[in-house]
Amino acid sequence: MTEASVRELGQESPESFDIRVDGLGVRFRRNRRGRRSFKDLLAGRRRRTRPGEFWALRDVSFDVRQGEAIGVVGRNGQGKSTLLKLVAGVMLPDEGSVTVTGGVAPLIEITGGFVDDLTVRDNVYLTAGLHGMSRAQIDARFDDIIGFAEIGDFLDTPYKHLSSGMKVRIAFAVISQLEEPIMLVDEVLAVGDKAFREKCYRRIDELLAGGRTLFFVSHNERDLRRFCTRGLYLDKGALVLDASIDEVLEHYNRDYDTGK
Repeated sequence: MTEASVRELGQESPESFDIRVDGLGVRFRRNRRGRRSFKDLLAGRRRRTRPGEFWALRDVSFDVRQGEAIGVVGRNGQGKSTLLKLVAGVMLPDEGSVTVTGGVAPLIEITGGFVDDLTVRDNVYLTAGLHGMSRAQIDARFDDIIGFAEIGDFLDTPYKHLSSGMKVRIAFAVISQLEEPIMLVDEVLAVGDKAFREKCYRRIDELLAGGRTLFFVSHNERDLRRFCTRGLYLDKGALVLDASIDEVLEHYNRDYDTGK
């Protein structure tokens, strides 16, 4: 087991923690040789920080209980999206651990994985299948997905011919149908027209009412206050404050106003 281990899926947690982060650290370089090699990770090799390296996250620890709605705030480049990717399992840490109980519905870069030359219909089946839905489950929910996206007239249109707004609608419609207990959301609600954003808000409200856990990165205070009760404030890769969302936003805005 390496020092940077640790994604445990589907295990029972007596404390009912959906996410547990302990001493998490991620290091990059400012050139393309930034990350440690996969061979280094397997061997558990440690390296001192070298010139040109920086820590995107360092010594970050927190727990997220089942059913909590957590908002992550901070300026651009402070490690918020990196943290989300670590929880999603698409990155490995250099230090510490991330333990996730159950699966995740990743509303992050949600148009990724769609194939330009495939039709909308084929992309729905492909993407939902890649996220673990069976053919029978997709068949049963296909009309709901297409109805939510309001894209029924374009089922046999190649995905590449859709507008950016239509692509986001179909991606959100697919991902929001997943039954995973944890939702990871990264600014995706900033895209799309007002009517569709409100539709997405209502869908997230429904999922939260059903007991889902939300891990939400956003710069939109209105959205953060609407969905979240607790906040994490990241600055220079460190966890500055873990408190109520109102307290976190107040602290963040005070630092911003004073130029800290």
